[in-house]
Parts: sequence; C-alpha cells; structure tokens
Amino acid sequence: MNLPETFLVEMKRILGDEYEAYLSTTEDTRQYGLRVNTSKISVEEFKRIAPFPIRKIPYISNGFYYDEESQPAKHPYYFAGLYYLQDPSAMTPASRLPISKGDRVLDLCAAPGGKATELGAELDGTGLLIANDISAKRAKALLKNIELFGIKNSLITTEYPEALRPDFMSFFDKILVDAPCSGEGMFRKSPSMIKAWEKNGPEFYSKLQREILDSTIPMLREGGMLLYSTCTFSPIENEGTVEYALSLDDSLELIDIEGYEGFRKGNPELINSSDKSIEKCVRIFPHNVDGEGHFLALFHKRTTAEMAGSEAMTIENVSSKKSKKKNDILGPLKGEDRELVGTFLKNIKSEFEGYHLQNKNGMVYLMPDEFTKSIKLRFLRSGLFLGEIKKKRFEPSQSLAVALKSSEYAHLLDLASTDPRVEKYLKGETINIEEGERDAAGEKGAWVLVCVDGYPLGWGKNTGSTLKNKYHQGWRMK
Repeated sequence: MNLPETFLVEMKRILGDEYEAYLSTTEDTRQYGLRVNTSKISVEEFKRIAPFPIRKIPYISNGFYYDEESQPAKHPYYFAGLYYLQDPSAMTPASRLPISKGDRVLDLCAAPGGKATELGAELDGTGLLIANDISAKRAKALLKNIELFGIKNSLITTEYPEALRPDFMSFFDKILVDAPCSGEGMFRKSPSMIKAWEKNGPEFYSKLQREILDSTIPMLREGGMLLYSTCTFSPIENEGTVEYALSLDDSLELIDIEGYEGFRKGNPELINSSDKSIEKCVRIFPHNVDGEGHFLALFHKRTTAEMAGSEAMTIENVSSKKSKKKNDILGPLKGEDRELVGTFLKNIKSEFEGYHLQNKNGMVYLMPDEFTKSIKLRFLRSGLFLGEIKKKRFEPSQSLAVALKSSEYAHLLDLASTDPRVEKYLKGETINIEEGERDAAGEKGAWVLVCVDGYPLGWGKNTGSTLKNKYHQGWRMK
C-alpha cells in the first residue's frame, strides 16, 4: 500500500515506538465483524443458532468476528435483521454511548446505519431515535437498515445540523456524532480513501467537525451525553476537535469510557494542550486490536445543580411522565379506513403503548408519542410505516413485518433456514403451504407472516395451498 509521506511522518509522531507495529498492519488482511440485533435475539441464542463460525469481539458485548468466506449477507438470518455487518472498531461508538430506555437520541451522521441500528436496539421500542444524514441518497440505505432491524420509534431526516438546531434546542438525552473525517483508519479497508485524503485532508475536516459541533451541542439537554467519534488518527480532528468542543460550553466535561486492554488514551500533548482530561478519550489502532481504528470522546453536559456544586439532578424522560391510560390507536382514522386498518390490527397482539397513528393520504404510520412536534424538516420517513389503505383493502408493509415478533401475529408460515422455500420466498417466488402448515397460516385470503426459524421475513397472501409472495421487491435476494 502506497501511503502518503506526510501521513507516515505524522503517524510516527503520534505512535513513537509503536510506529513499526502499526506499519506492519497496513499489509495485513482486514477483519470482518457482525453485531447481533439484541432487540430481536439474545447474544446467547445467536451463538447457539449461528450458521457459520464466529468468535467473540472482546470489547463489544454483542460483536463477533467472522470469516469472509462465510458470506453472512446471503444467509436468511441477515434478511430477518438478526445482525448487522460492520468493522469491529466501528462498533465502539454506539457501544460506548450509554442508552437508557425512554431516551431521546440523535444520531447526527447516521448513514448507512451501523450505529443507528445499535442505538435503536438499545432503546428497544421506547423513547425516540432521530437518525439524520445530509445525503438523501445515503439515507436510503439508512432507512432500509433501520427497517430491517425492526426499529419502530425512529424518524429519518436529511438535514444539515444547523437546520435541526432551532427545533431541537436542549431536546436530546444522548447524541452520537460519528463525524465526517479524513478516514485514515479506512486506508486498509478502502484504499481509495488515500486519494480522497490527498484531496481533502485533516485540515479540511477539522473545520467541518467544528461547524457540526457548533450546531449540535446546543441540542443536548442538561445531564445528557454526547459521544464524538472519527475513524481517523489525526490529532487536529480528534484531540483538537475535542478541545474546541470543550471551549464552546462550560457545562461540558469529558467522562471516562469503558476501556479494553488494547485501547489507548487520548494524548493532549499531540496538540500542545495542557488539558489532562483529554486523556479520557480513547484511541483505537489496528496494531492494538483486531479492527481498522477509531477515536472516541464522551462528553457529559452538567446540570445547573452540578455546576453550582450541589446534588445532581436526575434525568427524567418525558415518556416516564406520560399517562398510562390506553388511547384509541385508531383515533385519526375514520369510516371505512378505520374499519380496514382495525380489522387487520386485530391479528396483531401488540398494544402499541406509547405510539399513535398518522394517516398521510392513505399511508399509515405508527408514530412514537415522544415526537409530537409539527416542524418543517426533510423527513425521509417518520415513524414505522404500517401499510397502505387501498380501495377496499389494507396492505401491510415490509417494515411492519420485520418489526413484529412471530408471537405477535396470528397467521404464520414458519420455515426452517434449511428449507428450500426460504430462498424461493426471498427471491420473490410463489411457495407452497404444506398440509400441516395450513391451520397456522389462517384462512384463504389471510395475510401470512413468513418467518425463518421463528424470525419474521415478510408477508405473503394465503391462496389456499400456496402463498402469493408479497416480499418487498427492493429487498429480494439476488
């Protein structure tokens, strides 16, 4: 690999005696990782049913290494949203931002969704996740991954941070900023990043990162936490940007990050800073852990009471204050629309507590109660798309199918992962309903939830002895 000389000089300054060890990794093969979707399956259960060899990533509780030849993206479990494929070190930011049930969470630079899906899994249907990316094209991949993971309580926006700021001042309990960066930790994985680095290096990105934090920090509420991360090794983008963030708000402080023996401390000396708290940051290098490399800094926004030196206030989420009285989920629907959707929802055993429906020209969405604002932003998707009201019928969506658990729906066709019909279904073909499966699949005309080993894949329509395939065309196995 032909690395830029200026980069190598800087890495020698950063690493000192460890420089040669780092340099040797640039010719090594990269590591491949997957992260288990714990909102659908436990880590222990996944280990039990894993269809290919895996080994634990020691610093990620739900992360595993796999061999490239295993091709996990071609297995039905991938289509069921049981895991996400991600570089091991890139799993650290979302794993080190402590998420509590009911939190309001912002993933600011979210595409393609590796971090947002983990944040959503941690929320487990509670609170609110806003996943944002300025690129509408990249946000489409983000949307698919959010839907595939079965995350109901999310909104996908495509805005610059300064556009989000006015509507979300002091709104979020947790914010993740995995910032655009010069990508030095990606050189081994994507050699094309070297040319991009030569065009726009650390100086360019450090300015962009500071502009992002200018707009983002005001959106963090008192007592909240913000995790800043990059996949670069550059001090001006890492320690330098952290020092800048601390200068923006006196209530911000760095706090310790859960460590691992291969992690290194942040180094204030690299930017000639006397602020020893920068050592609480984490640097990850590929010669210390099996991953490409990352940088993390975890900020806490002290409350007014903490700033005054008195007892800290407890963070209370709006959701914890809401009335537990059941609402009429069908409230916004009238007449025939109400009857059509209501008839379908009778087959679903979930109560949708903490959510309400929205009807947008026949497109029905499940919206988290945490979000009641009426704001003009570019939304790619708001809430969980339940389905579409058409003439005399309601057609449930692919996103609803994978958001359900098999125990939550009345009519099932549950296939083993080794059943040839699974691949046929994922390719969009009609499949047979065997004699012993017909009671579970309901009556002729019923919408059937197709599952693999108990995990939903999508819908089909019962025609009697066969299942008309309703699997989303854009998601089909190639």
